[in-house]
Amino acid sequence: MFTEQRTGELQKVSLELIGEARRLADELGQEVIAGLIGKDVAGLTGGLISHGADKVYVVDSPVAELYMTEPYTKSIVAIIEEVKPAIVLFGATSIGRDLAPRVAARWHTGLVADCTSLAIEEGTGNLLSTRPAFGGNIMATIACPDFRPQMSTVRPGVMQKLDADPSRKGEVINFDAKLTEADKTVEIIEEVRETTKRVNIEEADVLVSAGRGVGGPDKFQPLEDLAAVLKGTVSGSRATIDSGWLPKERQVGQTGKTVRPQLYMACGISGAIQHLAGMEESDFIVAVNKNPEAPIFEVADIGVVGDLHKVLPLVTEEIKKAQLAEANK
Repeated sequence: MFTEQRTGELQKVSLELIGEARRLADELGQEVIAGLIGKDVAGLTGGLISHGADKVYVVDSPVAELYMTEPYTKSIVAIIEEVKPAIVLFGATSIGRDLAPRVAARWHTGLVADCTSLAIEEGTGNLLSTRPAFGGNIMATIACPDFRPQMSTVRPGVMQKLDADPSRKGEVINFDAKLTEADKTVEIIEEVRETTKRVNIEEADVLVSAGRGVGGPDKFQPLEDLAAVLKGTVSGSRATIDSGWLPKERQVGQTGKTVRPQLYMACGISGAIQHLAGMEESDFIVAVNKNPEAPIFEVADIGVVGDLHKVLPLVTEEIKKAQLAEANK
């Protein structure tokens, strides 16, 4: 699997992929091998091993300090040539979506993009990759029986990362991918990083999520108040984003982000299948909706039939009372 790091920090999707790779490898009786590319990145290997990797191939080169397609493609292709894996996984990030198809083309193999689940086919050992198709209206399961390695990009937030085990032992291989300055097909003159604070709902422990039933962009205060006392974040369904009530970065669902918070509160969300696919793995789901037949209640741990504008303020007030009582103990 390709391990994504940016500015010397492992990306969460990489740890999620290691967890999934560990599950698949145990089923196949194989090892989990992580490819780590960059400059001065050797310090990240311990984290990869503690989260489930058996071996880490490190390509440490000034040429790979910043992501560029050709040096990274050459490195991953060389690692695949060395270890001959059955399966190669990438995160479905901006980097993974650029890198994976080029690696697949070099190896003349198939690639299933933007997967939401992976499984091993009994009897054949083929990787079964499931992804949304036809605008998210169906889920397609795709196999690549005739070519190896089998490759997939996996949507961030879908897979469960394993807890770190500092006692795990693994092997670190310093791998020479023979990178040279000639491999740089472009020159990066300047790297400008965004300084505005963006909301990453994939990292949130608590999400208070809005649907069309909220009623409009001027009626979000009860959700904001509840999110504040829960130290959570406000997110939304596709309807709220398409209506311009919330920015795209806060969209939950197949065409947005897949989330797995400890608490997901669905407020005025009916529960279309595209939305459920993006949040149904949340640890605990609370739904508030006027319609008792809303599909969201089928996945909710607690369902409240009622007007969210009356229910949420009461919930917020009770939480404040509980927090105050706890603080005065």
